[in-house]
Amino acid sequence: MLVTLCGGVGAARMLAGLVRVVPPPSITAIVNVGDDTVLHGLHISPDLDTIMYTLAGMDNRETGWGIAGETWTVMDELAHLGGESWFRLGDRDLATHLFRTERLHAGDTLTGVTASLATRRQIGIQLLPVTDDPLRTMLTLTAATELGPAGTEVAFQDYFVRLHHDVAVGAVRFAAADAARPTPEVQHALTEADQIVVCPSNPIVSIGPLLAVPGILAALTSRREDITAVSPIVAGKALKGPADRLLEELGTEPSVVGVARLYAPWVSTLVIDEADRDKAGAVESEGVRCVVAPTVMDSPERAAALARLVIDTGV
Repeated sequence: MLVTLCGGVGAARMLAGLVRVVPPPSITAIVNVGDDTVLHGLHISPDLDTIMYTLAGMDNRETGWGIAGETWTVMDELAHLGGESWFRLGDRDLATHLFRTERLHAGDTLTGVTASLATRRQIGIQLLPVTDDPLRTMLTLTAATELGPAGTEVAFQDYFVRLHHDVAVGAVRFAAADAARPTPEVQHALTEADQIVVCPSNPIVSIGPLLAVPGILAALTSRREDITAVSPIVAGKALKGPADRLLEELGTEPSVVGVARLYAPWVSTLVIDEADRDKAGAVESEGVRCVVAPTVMDSPERAAALARLVIDTGV
């Protein structure tokens, strides 16, 4: 079994490469739910949905979120009525959230709902939320915004979407993490995995929530020699999103060396891009084996090539 730790777009592209080189049923993806939110009474799971839409061939590659060819009738009408429309939900995307919310209200778990959605979308891999319990990423802003003065704590989607992640962050916490528990399916996957891959996801707000769930970090640490990570930072920058800025704002060098320093206690190998070849020695000085390869997945073929290299690296 190949187990992956996943956030959003970077993980989705990594998984799209992996399913081209290994049988999809042999892959289990453990996914961040710290980004989840409730809007309009609907439970929205952005990272789970981004991965699901990508593997189903439905994803909008231009935006990195949502469904290709989407229509916006409901959101446009909601905006016309004066309702909250800053978080855009397309008409087909809404169907996903309606289905999820109905099933959750009927007593199903998020794991169960996700499995049903994956089956209906013909996703070949096992897609697992890290926990069925509430878990929310909260960020403390260092400047005043429309949401409040400096020092205001906001939920992830307020920071990422409403404020366009355009404000510095002074702290991140994972609300309710202490009370959350990994699901039995996640525990089984981490125990039985032949190899564990950390996808090129934001270390702070995509991988961080996974590690905050009690038991996850200990399980990963015990499997350290089987874990390979792909750096989400290339030449000091995130390819998409605020990972580089968040690292720097929270006191970590925004480079492959900083990523190695964060991951070293539980990751044995870090794959970095050719643009960072000169930092390979510094990465290894953090106690992590370094592999240099093309990591920018700007085509399906390059995603598959990276996936093959990562699998071979961990063998």
